[in-house]
Amino acid sequence: MLSFWVVATAITLMVAAILIRAVLRGAKREVESRAASDVAVYRAQLDEVDRDVARGVIAKADAERVHAEIARRLIAADKAQSAEHASTDRAPAYVAFAVITVAVLGSVISYWWLGAPGYGDMALKDRIAFAEEVRLSRPKQEVAEASLPPFADPIDIDPRYKELLTQLRSTVARRPDDVQGHVLLAQQERRIGNFIAAKEAQQRVLSLKGADVTAQDLADLGELQVISAGGYVSPEAEMSLRAALNKDPQNGPARYYLGLMLAQTGRPDQAFRIWDALLRAGPEDAVWIPPILEQIEELAQLAGVRYSIPAIGGTAERGPTAADVANAQDMTPAERMEMIGSMVEGLSERLGTEGGPATDWARLISSLGVLGESQRAAAIYANAIDVFADDKDALELINAAGRKAGVTD
Repeated sequence: MLSFWVVATAITLMVAAILIRAVLRGAKREVESRAASDVAVYRAQLDEVDRDVARGVIAKADAERVHAEIARRLIAADKAQSAEHASTDRAPAYVAFAVITVAVLGSVISYWWLGAPGYGDMALKDRIAFAEEVRLSRPKQEVAEASLPPFADPIDIDPRYKELLTQLRSTVARRPDDVQGHVLLAQQERRIGNFIAAKEAQQRVLSLKGADVTAQDLADLGELQVISAGGYVSPEAEMSLRAALNKDPQNGPARYYLGLMLAQTGRPDQAFRIWDALLRAGPEDAVWIPPILEQIEELAQLAGVRYSIPAIGGTAERGPTAADVANAQDMTPAERMEMIGSMVEGLSERLGTEGGPATDWARLISSLGVLGESQRAAAIYANAIDVFADDKDALELINAAGRKAGVTD
C-alpha cells in the first residue's frame, strides 16, 4: 500500500510541474506577443527613418517630425509593456497554484470517497478463495424470500379463473398425494406470480415422485426457488440445479441458473464458459437465450475475455453424439472410422482453435476411446484437466470420460 502512495505522489508532483510550467510559459508568451512586439516594431521604424535620412530619401525636417511621432508611440508601448509585466508577474503563479491545489485535493477526496484506501489488489488465488467463501456463506432461501414483499393476487385477474384456482387449491389440500394435482397447482401458482406457493407445490411433486423424479422436475424446482427469491440463486436452489445436472448434464435451465449463481458469487470466468456453451448449443428459441444475450458481453469483460456473440446453435450438431458413439461400438473398425472419424476430427479441430464446453471435451475423449486412440485421448484428457482446473462440475465430466476411455482410473 505504501508503494501505491509513493507512486501516486510522484505522478501528482510531475503533473503539477508540467501544469505550472505550461501556465507560466503561456503567460510569458502572451505578454511578448502584444506590448513587446510593438516596442520591437517601433524601434525598427526609428532605425529605418535614420537610414532614409542618411540615404537622402527624406528631408531632415520631415524625418524629425516622423521620428518624434514614432518615439511617442514607442514610449507608450514601453509603458504598456511595463504595466503588463506588473499585472502578470504574479497572476500565473496564483492560477497554477489554485489549479494544482483543486486538482490534487479533488483527486484525493474522490479516491477516499469512491475508492478503497488501505486495500491492495487481490491475487487470482485469493479471489477464487474469496468467491468460494461468498458462495458458501450466502443467505439461505427462506431469508431471501422473507426480504421480498408478500404476494398479492393480481388486480386484473379474471374472477372465473380466480374461482377455479381457489377450487384447485382446495382440492389439492384434500388430496395431498395427488401428483398431477400438485403439478397443475405449481403451474397455475406460477402463472399468477405466486412463486413461493408454486415452489412449495413443486417440492411436493418431487417428494411424491421419489426415485422417479426427473432432471426436469429438479430443474423446475431450482428455477422456482430462484424466481421466488427475486432472481437470487440460494444454496437450496444450487442443490436442486446440481441434482438436475447429475441426471442430465445438458439440461438448459439448470445450466443457465448455475451460471447465474457463479456470476453472483464472483466467478464470472466459470459463468461465462457455461453461458457461452449454451449459446453455441442453442436452440435459438430456447427461453434461456435472451437473458444470456443481455448479460454475456458484460460477463465476458469481467472474465477478461475478448468476445463476440457466436452463431446461436452453431455447434449443436458438430462432433459425434452419444448415440453415434453407442452405434459405433457394434461396427467393424473400418465402419466406425467411416462413421465418426470425420466428426471426431472436426470436433478436435474446433476445440483446439475455438475452445468449447466441458461436454464437448468429454465427448471427444470418449469418442477417441471408442476408436482405440488411447494416447490421443490421454493427451486431450490432460489438456482438458488444465483448461477446467477451477470448474468442479466440468472436471467431473472430464474424469468420467477419461475413465470411459481408459486413460484414467
